[in-house]
Amino acid sequence: MLLGSACGAPSHYSQSMPKREPTTEELRLAQRERATEEHEAIPDSLTPEEELQHRRRADKSAYLERKLAERQHSEQRNQD
Repeated sequence: MLLGSACGAPSHYSQSMPKREPTTEELRLAQRERATEEHEAIPDSLTPEEELQHRRRADKSAYLERKLAERQHSEQRNQD
């Protein structure tokens, strides 16, 4: 029987302290950071497959950042 949460906190603690959802801006900035980190890792790749993996991750993060930017613009338009 599991008495705590996955992070080791008592189960009553995790139920009484709801997590704050990240804002669209925070999510967008996190994707930008991931894309940058993956681009920076490309020169250190040991194999062509590893380089390709970093490029794909960077591309995916850049795509998600663009989509989050679109979402942010839409949210701002809806607030006006």
